[in-house]
Amino acid sequence: MGSKDAGSRMPANEAAEVAAVDLGSNSFHMIIARPEDNGLRMVDKLRESVRLAAGLDADKRLSREARARALGCLERFGQRVRELPAGSVRAVGTNTLRQSRNARGFLREAEAALGHPIQIVSGYEEARLIYLGVAHSIADDEDRRLVMDIGGGSTEFIIGEHFIPREMESLHMGCVSATRRHFPDGAITEERLRKAEIAARRELEPIADRYRRLGWDRAIGASGTIRAIERCLRTNGWTDNGIDRSGLDRLRRTLVKAGHVDRIKLDGVNADRAEVLPGGFAVLMGAFRQLGLTRMEAADGALREGLLFDLIGRIRHEDVRSASILAMARRYHADADQARRVATLAEYLRAEVARDWSLDGHTARDMLGWAAQVHEIGLDISHSQYHKHGEYIVRHSDLAGFSREEQLVLATLVRAHRRKFPRSAFRDLPEDWQKPAMRLAVLLRIAVGLHRARSDEPLPAVDLRAAGRKLTLAFPARWLDDHALVEADLGEEAAYLDTAGLRLHVERY
Repeated sequence: MGSKDAGSRMPANEAAEVAAVDLGSNSFHMIIARPEDNGLRMVDKLRESVRLAAGLDADKRLSREARARALGCLERFGQRVRELPAGSVRAVGTNTLRQSRNARGFLREAEAALGHPIQIVSGYEEARLIYLGVAHSIADDEDRRLVMDIGGGSTEFIIGEHFIPREMESLHMGCVSATRRHFPDGAITEERLRKAEIAARRELEPIADRYRRLGWDRAIGASGTIRAIERCLRTNGWTDNGIDRSGLDRLRRTLVKAGHVDRIKLDGVNADRAEVLPGGFAVLMGAFRQLGLTRMEAADGALREGLLFDLIGRIRHEDVRSASILAMARRYHADADQARRVATLAEYLRAEVARDWSLDGHTARDMLGWAAQVHEIGLDISHSQYHKHGEYIVRHSDLAGFSREEQLVLATLVRAHRRKFPRSAFRDLPEDWQKPAMRLAVLLRIAVGLHRARSDEPLPAVDLRAAGRKLTLAFPARWLDDHALVEADLGEEAAYLDTAGLRLHVERY
């Protein structure tokens, strides 16, 4: 759970190297860089074709063979980064792991192989990170650009300016999934290509009009499929600059002439890429037709570069997650003063028991603070059961910077901050989060209860001690005598926690 702290400049104790690992549906990538005051210097890149999406069966479960390929790759990656300090490696899984029903068990093995935590990110978060990587890789940032990234199982479309994405979508089509669906035996025909392109256009149809109305000055492609196609067109002399319709038409005729993926022999396209090229080509051609594209350039940056720049932002206290929480609180008209009161007290209580309850990492601190900021957003819907409304909002919103696991933990804290303690909800969290999240929820509940009056009247010096499942909360005797409502509220809270196997004892001193 822990993460590494750092200042706005590169402090002396900051990791000498940072790394990003992309567990894609077709390939796994890892890049390693050295942080510098003005950015990052790339020092190493690794890529292996794992074909994770090809190992997803009809029941959305990863096959034993696919798991073995993935774990073998991560073991090799781990040999390079296992000794890097905690917080200096960010690893994420994308579309195939989002779909997989047995992803949680696989992740435990994968984290052991890599030696660092691995998170599954939403399509929205994947698109944001892709855009960030592309934006850092291109020199001209004065225009509005459309970014397209064809992965193994999903394709992301982003319109943005500078380093800010304005519109993001992740569609369920990719080079692996499209190839498996439309070219299952490897045979390539004109009719199969036509049907694959139509399928891609149908996926794009719901967003195409909105994207065309927003408009863009440049179209930029990212990741393996688009870069391979651009390299192929350029190497074979089929284009003068980037990817254009005439070059794609030449490539289409060549694929049909080859007739099978095993017979694709193109300069710039290796054997691994050739296996999934028909599906990737159909997705790209469908996008050209549906969005009215005439030309696309290929960028060097993509998801893994975006991960690195996002990681550096976190290390330097420029965490986009904090901005996402603030935006959510404002959108749902949360009482900022009450959120501040609760967050301040909750952090004080966490510090009191951090060692005894193993809550001394920055991850616990941040999660508690974010939960305090948005714990009342459900009031914007209804006062009745507002903690449940808040949970739903947090769970199902697009929150930039958050992994699916982090978002689930945050939603559970919001759900648990009042009324009956929902012990069963914590069992749905990843195993390493269950106990810490329960403890953070207890601290949030106490902070909310002590500020029930919504007053800026200062609280007395409160002493909190933790021992296993028991908490002891001590107040000055005279103050507690003068605040009978607080004492009554704490008695009710003790009863709620008792049903969850937790004990809250109130003392006077």
